[in-house]
Amino acid sequence: MAPPKLKVGLSGLGRMGKRHALHFLNRTPRAELIAISTPDDVEIEWAKQHLEPFGVTFYKSYEDLLAHNGLEAVVIASITSVHADQAIKAIAADKHVLCEKPLSTSIEVSQSVIDAAARRPHLKVMCGFSRRFDASYVDAHTKMTSGLIGTPSIFRSQTCDKLDPSGFFVAYAQYSGGIFVDCSIHDIDLALWFFGQNSKVKSVVASGITAVQPGLRKWEDRDNAVGIVEFYEGKIAYFYASRMMAAGQEDSTEIIGTEGKLTVNMQPKVNLVDIYEKGGVRREFPATYYERFEEAFVREANEFTGICLDGGELPMMLEGAVQAVKIGCALQESMVSGKKIWFDEMGRRVERSHL
Repeated sequence: MAPPKLKVGLSGLGRMGKRHALHFLNRTPRAELIAISTPDDVEIEWAKQHLEPFGVTFYKSYEDLLAHNGLEAVVIASITSVHADQAIKAIAADKHVLCEKPLSTSIEVSQSVIDAAARRPHLKVMCGFSRRFDASYVDAHTKMTSGLIGTPSIFRSQTCDKLDPSGFFVAYAQYSGGIFVDCSIHDIDLALWFFGQNSKVKSVVASGITAVQPGLRKWEDRDNAVGIVEFYEGKIAYFYASRMMAAGQEDSTEIIGTEGKLTVNMQPKVNLVDIYEKGGVRREFPATYYERFEEAFVREANEFTGICLDGGELPMMLEGAVQAVKIGCALQESMVSGKKIWFDEMGRRVERSHL
């Protein structure tokens, strides 16, 4: 008898949705992609070409997807504004959930997903922070946990996208929640992972500019931003986000401890090839976020599938997704208002004079 496979449905076939579809179709041996949903006719045509030949059913209605016979788990890769609603509906339909980040751009709406999941503790509900599945970050975290660099005290991380002159990020800004919620959310999650999920934020402050895409200001967003988060445990995280890199995707991290430091991808490269030519020596960069983290997304799909089938604990707490959104929203607010924001040890907003 063949071993059972997790019957998976997918919502959304945008840039990440297509990638998730192909991962679960071709690169996750213990899963079977059986259905997708999207209201977009162009995405339906893509599904007809790439998924229908493999027996995948497609729907325009998300509710019809949830009703598909035998469905056990749902991957949510639709637009951010419907992530939470679709996750809650999937949980109510008794399905495991892997949801693209963020759960929502709203702290309160993100919390509603936590509350729904708490009512169905037998389900596996995970927010997809892909860097936790990247081999280099996993190795760095393992080394830090072993005490190799002493106590981690300073965390510096950046997510820097290659410039996209098409105007995509300007149009996307009305839904994304802003550069800190959309872009730095991965770095924020990493800081919480390396510093400890229960780390308590003391203050946040941020500043940003529109160097190449002034249309972002219409949505109170920027194309370059820097944020600093101070924690009560005597630790600081520094985040840089950009939409204007020339060479390619530049995502790197530095964890500085009391006895050493660890770095991840400080000199980005596609592979181990160096190009020697008249002008000097150079290496090629990954062009996109996906090119840098493709294997992490595949590992994420496989680990989620295995946990759904075999039981066991997910590699991250769902509550951390709300914590990351809370920090991202505060950084975005600080960037727009120009004001530093303070929190007490219970996580409540306070005036500086009250600390």
